[in-house]
Amino acid sequence: MKTGRLSTIAAALVMARRDFTAILFSRSFVFFLLAPFFPVVVAMVAGGIGQKVQQSTARAELGVVMSAADGAALSAARDQLAREVDPGLPEIRLVRRLAPGETADAAAELRRSSAAAIVSGSLAHPVLTGTEDRIAAWQGPVALIAGTALQKVPTAWPEVTPSPTVTSNADRRESRAGTAQGAQTLLFLLTMVLAGMVLSNLVEEKGNKIIEVLAAAIPMDAVFLGKLFAMLGVSMVAIAVWTGVAGLALAGGQHLPDVAAPGVGWPAFVALGVVYFAMAYLLLGSVFLAIGSMAATVRDVQSLSFPVTMLQLVVFLFATYAAAQPGQPIELAAAVIPFSSPFTMLARAANDGALWPHFAAIAWQALWVAVSVRIGARLFRTRVMKSGTGGAPRRPGLLRRLVRNTQG
Repeated sequence: MKTGRLSTIAAALVMARRDFTAILFSRSFVFFLLAPFFPVVVAMVAGGIGQKVQQSTARAELGVVMSAADGAALSAARDQLAREVDPGLPEIRLVRRLAPGETADAAAELRRSSAAAIVSGSLAHPVLTGTEDRIAAWQGPVALIAGTALQKVPTAWPEVTPSPTVTSNADRRESRAGTAQGAQTLLFLLTMVLAGMVLSNLVEEKGNKIIEVLAAAIPMDAVFLGKLFAMLGVSMVAIAVWTGVAGLALAGGQHLPDVAAPGVGWPAFVALGVVYFAMAYLLLGSVFLAIGSMAATVRDVQSLSFPVTMLQLVVFLFATYAAAQPGQPIELAAAVIPFSSPFTMLARAANDGALWPHFAAIAWQALWVAVSVRIGARLFRTRVMKSGTGGAPRRPGLLRRLVRNTQG
């Protein structure tokens, strides 16, 4: 038998449609679309600083696949030259000791190791295997080191035979780490910029008593869910507009730096990025809704939301640090903690090609979204509506009339 009362899901959908249309067709939304200019500048500056820091701290290694005697002589010569001539010479690490008469596939050793290039052959006839840019940068230093290893005061430098490869594991990991860092930064900026709409909308409706009418008509869980999904939909529209503008800029001749392909591939990475943005937005938005339910004025909102914003920044930094240590316990912890999980798992998608961990992570994050919404709704009922867990009396059909009146 029909009672005329909307279910929680149906009421949430009606609520979402109401908020979505009201915000999307407002003049303020047009001005809001100008907001990403500032975070784009911040992202560009942060990316440049991160690249400088990475260049100053990361030292690529030159692997050695030679006999033990030749490897030791090469390492000693490098250390001597680093002290007396050039401290910037590449670090040398013995990857494999060859027995007398033994040969090895330098390209295969390069793929298995973390070295940026491999020097093999002999001191008199070294062979440098690596990418073309590594060979161009290190061919001279390898000749200098090998000549010094042959004789203390060399009169002639041995000729280094280049053996170029497409890429090395070290270069691939470094490139994918850049993709992961950029994706994490973009996800954080979009979440922080767009989640603030949830607060302003709720405080405005509290001020004109609309929220009390809604709470009397439908369950508070439906109000919260509807507002979250409406704001998420508006955010997706804003991202689509910004992406379109970026596409037009690229078509107009602007160029982006080369970005390494993520481990899961671009189609899956973009899809996971959309899902993880939705999860990060819903998690943070549920917290902001709980804050907005307890705030009476805009000043209260600012006072309460500032600590949450700072904590979210700490969460982002924690996820960034964890992503730099794949396979370690700290990465697992960052993937399990709900608020850092979207950032950590998006970085994992850039570094690793496995897909199954993402399904488990998305289910885990969705569970915490439901828990956060439920807690926020209960806080609103007990602190604002003063109605305990039961809620205010509901009048069937009131929400439908309210939607009809606002649209009319």
